[in-house]
Amino acid sequence: MKSPVRIAIVGAGPGGLMCARVLQGHGIDVTVYDADASVEARDAGGTLDLHADTGQIAMEDAGLFEEFMKLARLEGQAKSRLDQHGTVLDAFVPDQDDTAAPEIDRGQLRAMLAEHVRPGTVHWGHKLVTATPLGDGGHRLEFGNGVTAEVGLVIGADGAWSRVRPLLSDATPDYTGVSFLDVRFEDVETRHPQIAKLVGNGHLFANDGDGRAIIGQRNSNGHIRAYLALRTDLDWHGKAGVDLGDAGAVRRFLLKEFSGWAEEMLPFLTDVDGGYLNRPIYALPAPLTWAHTPGATLLGDAAHLMAPFGGYGVNLAMLDGAELAHAIAEEATLDEAITRYEAVMLPRSGQHAVAANGGLDSFFASGDFGSADFPDHEAEHQRYREAAAAYRRGQSRATAVDGTWTVSFRTPRGRQQAELRLAATAGSLTGAFDGTPIQDGQVDGTEIGFVATLTSPFKMKVTFTVSVEGDTMTGTAKAPMMTIPITGTRQTA
Repeated sequence: MKSPVRIAIVGAGPGGLMCARVLQGHGIDVTVYDADASVEARDAGGTLDLHADTGQIAMEDAGLFEEFMKLARLEGQAKSRLDQHGTVLDAFVPDQDDTAAPEIDRGQLRAMLAEHVRPGTVHWGHKLVTATPLGDGGHRLEFGNGVTAEVGLVIGADGAWSRVRPLLSDATPDYTGVSFLDVRFEDVETRHPQIAKLVGNGHLFANDGDGRAIIGQRNSNGHIRAYLALRTDLDWHGKAGVDLGDAGAVRRFLLKEFSGWAEEMLPFLTDVDGGYLNRPIYALPAPLTWAHTPGATLLGDAAHLMAPFGGYGVNLAMLDGAELAHAIAEEATLDEAITRYEAVMLPRSGQHAVAANGGLDSFFASGDFGSADFPDHEAEHQRYREAAAAYRRGQSRATAVDGTWTVSFRTPRGRQQAELRLAATAGSLTGAFDGTPIQDGQVDGTEIGFVATLTSPFKMKVTFTVSVEGDTMTGTAKAPMMTIPITGTRQTA
């Protein structure tokens, strides 16, 4: 980005903080606004796994991978699958050196990221109320505490009920038909040994094939979190006459709902430390896209809220944040940066959202489950590793073609020159030809292809096929009635 622009990130979750961290690494100023009073003001939730091909890549980009590994729990990757009778149907125990998807507590991750942005970056206690376009990409942000800010770029990292999203899309989250009751168990080895044994070092997934499930997850410091899940109406508690604030009433309801379950599973329902927190599961339409909006974009749940099956949410949010920050730093204008970022983020997140929402539907479907229905976690971890290697190869290829090029070609009206801006990300190519965004960009090593719209001597679409060697390029431009050779040189900074 050639000229400084005031950038605001709304939301200090992992995605927003990652974006801020990487922007500051590029020497770009940014302000983050968050509704919470502080990083510890609320329970951040349970544990999550950081995948080698997404969240871990973002950590590396931010220079925080070693900090993450200090807190990561490799043994937390273990998973077991049970039926309602307590019978173990499937189990996965990771190798001691398996780093494909280590676990970390959500609160630990958020605190670590918050500690590694510049002091004063995050303005806590700022809940966004409205974001109003001012024209030319500018926006006025109004917060609940009376503070206002005018910015050249607003990045919505503000989660499921984003106040920034309406600038880009009319989409709103829909209820998936599944609700979780979030419960906690403390000092589990001493106070809840049966639950500790069932959950083990990682995760337990138990369901009855009739829309009821118990999901347990080991957290750090002797803590286990569980989700008592039901396929049910959004207002299930109202229809059942259950006061969510009355732990006894909720317990009685659950014992009735899970009446066919084994005795050894019932402590998950009855022996909780604290109350029951109702968490209906929402998701945005998938795949979700929107038209380019100057001065505004989204990342994380604000862009692609999905069901929590597959563990994609935070991983994609962090990769979103890192890639957006790199695009802002490397592109000449904010419009080009947003175009480059969204060209990769939207299709990637759409694919994962469809898979995650389908995973939730399958897990809570009625019917018997067989071994073919269980995820192959060993193969899954191998896919993470292979995808991570492919992504890094794509990053290496990107350096070969990225930049601003002066392209020359001969037409019937004489030799012409044009400015070509290119940016490659993991096999995708974006950019602009004389200020007009290119289409259908592809990159394979040092071979690239794209379609550009020329306006002189008359408007036409031209298909470019080009080889890059160092700071020069050669190839052809194919127009409707001719194919002409082209050459190009990379401009120096």
